[in-house]
Amino acid sequence: MEEEDKIEENTVALLVDSSSGGGESRWVDGSEVDSEPAPEFSVEETGSKDGYGSVRRRLVKRPNRLNSLDVEAMEIAAAQGHHSKDVSIWYTLALAFQTLGVVYGDMGTSPLYVFTDVFSKVDIDNEVDILGALSLVMYTITLLPLAKYVFVVLKANDNGEGGTFALYSLISRYAKVNMLPNRQPADELISSFRLKLPTPELARAIRIKDKLEKKGTLKTMLLLLVLMGTSMVIGDGILTPAISVMSAVSGLQGQVNGIGTSAVVIVSIILLIALFSIQQFGTGKVGFMFAPVLALWFFSLGSIGIYNMVKLDISVVRAFNPAYIYLFFKKNTKDAWSALGGCVLCVTGAEAMFADLGHFSVQSIQIAFSFVVFPCLLLAYMGQAAYLMKHPESSSRIFYDSVPESLFWPVFVIATLAAMIASQAMISATFSCVKQSMALGCFPMVKIIHTSKELMGQIYIPVVNWFLMMMCIIVVSIFQSTTDIANAYGIAEVGVMIVSTTLVTLVMLLIWQSNLLLVLCFPLVFGSVELIYLSAVLSKIAEGGWLPLVFASFFLCVMYIWNYGSVLKYQSEFREKISMDFLLDLGSNLGTVRVPGIGLVYNQLVQGIPSIFGQFLLTLPAIHSTIVFVCIKYVPVPVVPQEERFLFRRVGPKDYHMFRCVARYGYKDVRKEDHHIFEQLLVGSLENFLRKEFQDLSLERNIEFEYNNSDLVSSRDPEVPSSYGADDLRMPLIQDKITEEAGTSAPEQAVSALPSSVMPSDDDPSVEYELSALREAMDSGFTYLLAHGDVRAKKNSFFSQETGYKLLLCIPKEELQISYCKYECTSQEYP
Repeated sequence: MEEEDKIEENTVALLVDSSSGGGESRWVDGSEVDSEPAPEFSVEETGSKDGYGSVRRRLVKRPNRLNSLDVEAMEIAAAQGHHSKDVSIWYTLALAFQTLGVVYGDMGTSPLYVFTDVFSKVDIDNEVDILGALSLVMYTITLLPLAKYVFVVLKANDNGEGGTFALYSLISRYAKVNMLPNRQPADELISSFRLKLPTPELARAIRIKDKLEKKGTLKTMLLLLVLMGTSMVIGDGILTPAISVMSAVSGLQGQVNGIGTSAVVIVSIILLIALFSIQQFGTGKVGFMFAPVLALWFFSLGSIGIYNMVKLDISVVRAFNPAYIYLFFKKNTKDAWSALGGCVLCVTGAEAMFADLGHFSVQSIQIAFSFVVFPCLLLAYMGQAAYLMKHPESSSRIFYDSVPESLFWPVFVIATLAAMIASQAMISATFSCVKQSMALGCFPMVKIIHTSKELMGQIYIPVVNWFLMMMCIIVVSIFQSTTDIANAYGIAEVGVMIVSTTLVTLVMLLIWQSNLLLVLCFPLVFGSVELIYLSAVLSKIAEGGWLPLVFASFFLCVMYIWNYGSVLKYQSEFREKISMDFLLDLGSNLGTVRVPGIGLVYNQLVQGIPSIFGQFLLTLPAIHSTIVFVCIKYVPVPVVPQEERFLFRRVGPKDYHMFRCVARYGYKDVRKEDHHIFEQLLVGSLENFLRKEFQDLSLERNIEFEYNNSDLVSSRDPEVPSSYGADDLRMPLIQDKITEEAGTSAPEQAVSALPSSVMPSDDDPSVEYELSALREAMDSGFTYLLAHGDVRAKKNSFFSQETGYKLLLCIPKEELQISYCKYECTSQEYP
């Protein structure tokens, strides 16, 4: 049974008399207390001293706990329209053209090095070697990018967003698998959050959901799988620039006298330094030329391929017969298995089709690949195979040798530009992965610079950028060969594909609720192929394959340890939160002086009062007249609309003037607001909340007042008809004691004895007073109250006191302590 359907004993909605002995009475008006959200219905026990009977039980309809989302959601005309894209054919074609420069740069540059790597493992003795390798490449491109990504994986998007984190976010909305327990029921009302829940008839989906939510081991395994895929993508951000730029520059060898391996390495390093140095200016300034350059590149690939087939050997079309794959393995056995590591490089960048989905649309990516990228790549590989049929000795630099002599320099320039564009796409993807990891609490906070005012997705992270540059230079300097770098590259690519296959299978089971046979076919077909390729690339560990494993392990440890520490920090803050009773004992002045102004207390709690607030009360000579506990929270959606950003609730009685604000962001959202804009949005949402609260309480009091009138008359005169049915849900009776003391049964006199806060008057000035007080506080200024949490090993722990996050993974939970010993007050800190 859901929480809101439960029945709770002795829960009071608008109760005055706490005891018949004249104990202290207090009005509770929906204020926040340190408990779970109240159920919609409750059973109330009421007693009286007037002899009308003993304790009575009554089913009371409790008002829904008010929050600002009720106001904000009404302003949204089309809940699902935030991510809608223009479906016109011309717009889709324009997007398809743009995808060439962003999505397919990595895959488009693969003809530079695929056959070079394949035939470094297999010697060309006859046409079976060439046709078998060509057939392998053709069917690999057909099976993985075309069949898997274009027709299946692209459909598993999260409101138009793709990638590993998007899949994890999608799963997190259907099953509570997030390690940070800060999910609220109100989050499910966000327009981009609403989803079709698993139907009760499909027991399989419900069982999977229950297992994921109840078993912490499965949650951890799922998180590690996502982090592993992300780590592999970051590893691609190191290897893609290295192999792409070096493969393009290697064309100078044999073409220019005196250019050897050392010269190629030096030129590659210079280009890499230039590539990473211009990142700070943003891709927007040169992005307009990406698509035309890559379009020209694909046109060159297809044209050169057709030229070589027509001029040299058109019979390479026989490679469409998959029997040549069998003959290839039969002839070369172990060497053919080793050559698979080079063959898989033809699908490098396939994950980019899914990861970059948020910038385009499913249809545009499908059109671009099906009608441009796929045929051009096939023609390019077939043209190289035709050239090898006549010149098998050219396998070491097959791409540039197959280019007509008169076109070498134009093609060299275009290839170099294409390689840099492909590198740029992976660098940008790495920045996005790091930002999304930070949003999920899985990466240390680093400085993010937004390089475009129009396109908020264009970001630059200096620390990550220079780290990638240093790693690329080291990789090029150590390996000095595209063949050795390719061995490392293959492991990273296949690793990301396997992670995607696993997550999409889970989506098919949990969300799509597809036929079980179809679900099993997906991992059996594509997963089997990927595992075969993985076994081939893992055999290259000693030849350079260890590099991506080192990178992935490093980033995996960093992200998991940071997530582990973030969860412990949240749990500690939740465990040490201040009781509401403690603040009630202090009174509305909170035991100090209240001065005009708005104090924004930043914390991680979505419910309850953080312990650091107690230290502020003890340390500061005064506290602000209005206190807002601000929690910056990321929800598992790509983007939270601005009008749904803030979620407000009242903390304590009205005269305390304390509120909770949960500022919700999606993992693709950009927190770039100017602090003045943030403050205006926050206060505007708070004013809407106060007005809506007043309207709901007024309506509730009117209903209660009318019921009490009729109930008083009917309780004294059974002949007077009642306008309410016996089974109606009613508010509790509070007039009995008042009527007895007044000595009359007249409803008018009973009503006059009621507290003024219950009177059904539309002229109640309380809301205007509170709004004016809020505006006065706003005019006095905002102060940001920030706390710094330290995670350290306990004194009796084996580890050093200054361990912090560095060795968190190795420290048992019982040996950790989390303290909030530092705090800061500033009126200039941005949110």
